[in-house]
Amino acid sequence: MTSTSSPLHKATNGAAHNTSHPLLSLEELRNRLAEDFATVRTATIELCQPLAIEDFVIQTAPFMSPPRWHLGHTSWFFEMLLSRFLPEYKIYSEAFLYYFNSYYEGLGARINRQKRGSVSRPTVQETLLYRTRIDGHCKILLERLPTLPEAAEVARLFRLGLEHEMQHQELLVYDIKNLLADEYKPLELRSMPHPDYIPQGEVEFRGGLFELGTNTQDHVFVWDNEAPRHKVYVNDFALDTRLVTNNDFLEFINDGGYTNYRWWLSAAWEWVNTEKIEAPMYWERSGDAASEGAWCIRDYRGLRSANNNEPVLHISYYEASAYAKWRGKRLPTEAEWEYAATMNAAGEKRAFPWGNGALKEHHGNFFENKLWSASEAGSFPEGKTESGIWQMIGDAWEWTTSDYAPYPGFQTQFDEYNDKWFVNQKVLRGGSFATPRVSMRSSYRNFFAPQDRWMSSGFRCARTL
Repeated sequence: MTSTSSPLHKATNGAAHNTSHPLLSLEELRNRLAEDFATVRTATIELCQPLAIEDFVIQTAPFMSPPRWHLGHTSWFFEMLLSRFLPEYKIYSEAFLYYFNSYYEGLGARINRQKRGSVSRPTVQETLLYRTRIDGHCKILLERLPTLPEAAEVARLFRLGLEHEMQHQELLVYDIKNLLADEYKPLELRSMPHPDYIPQGEVEFRGGLFELGTNTQDHVFVWDNEAPRHKVYVNDFALDTRLVTNNDFLEFINDGGYTNYRWWLSAAWEWVNTEKIEAPMYWERSGDAASEGAWCIRDYRGLRSANNNEPVLHISYYEASAYAKWRGKRLPTEAEWEYAATMNAAGEKRAFPWGNGALKEHHGNFFENKLWSASEAGSFPEGKTESGIWQMIGDAWEWTTSDYAPYPGFQTQFDEYNDKWFVNQKVLRGGSFATPRVSMRSSYRNFFAPQDRWMSSGFRCARTL
């Protein structure tokens, strides 16, 4: 099957990422893509390795997808690429196209997202064989890359496929957590850092004109919604030095935060009462009589007391906004967040909070750190900003008050990926403990609906000066 409206069949119009590294020959580019392809595809399989066969097909909630679906969908994405650039390639199965499509209207009928766990076919074994078949053909396509007349476009879309799969690796972490929580045993679970210092207070910033976002030529890859860089005016503001912690949020709960309408937006108050919300997702009351039903958190690291200084996770925009109002503060805009994360005292914009040096394991908590949860406030001191704000990259996606909308001058990179979601979403920044390292950028714009909280979402408070 071919389609001229597939995101992988839409030619770039100038808003795409840099299609190839300017210093690499086509052979070098091919070798780099082949190496990255092997790494990314292996990482996805390793995420699923601890699962039992029964785990692959279960859909525990409408917002999650079975691991089997992720394995097939990320292969389906590359199959669309093969169908365009590999003349001898034949579509594997129309039934697979139906099941493994996600939301691409241009690619025909697809199963309802909420019913991905309602069918037993394709089987897990069939899905893994399909994945192996796609891997083999992708290797053939990469071998031919230097000789192809559309080599730059193939490289662009291949890189897109890798970035897409890394997004699904993060989604797999969320979905497996909903499926199994502490019953899932990661292949590697490292010890948490235990900092001696807990950041306190806030940092004040003098505003002014600021260039928000990034330019596509500055990176090997950026999503189209991060560009173009453009001028905005930021008023004077203050930003908390740390993410709101579980201990902080417990104070809000113990003060009746979920039962007092005055802190909540109207839609949020309706959501709290309709859904019977009384704590963040994955919080539960202890069954231990000695602790008198104290709040605990169940996650990949087990069942633990919520009385700790780790950033609070699985918070909706509604809850974050209510807490901030209770504190007498507010959530930051995405311009304020990026300003605080990238501007130094000399007024220079830098790539990361710590400067322009590449992201390393000592800078923050991301997927390759293998911590499987957010790290305590005060962790990763080498990743803090010059002004003294901690953990802006990794640990938890941070809610902002900004609506998810295109930047001025936005041009879509491909249909039906980012641009179709420019309504009723809020922007989150910074990445999480489940975000792969190469995806981390200060300009990365994640987005979710204000009631969503199944992802690793947290927040920090801001204040207008």
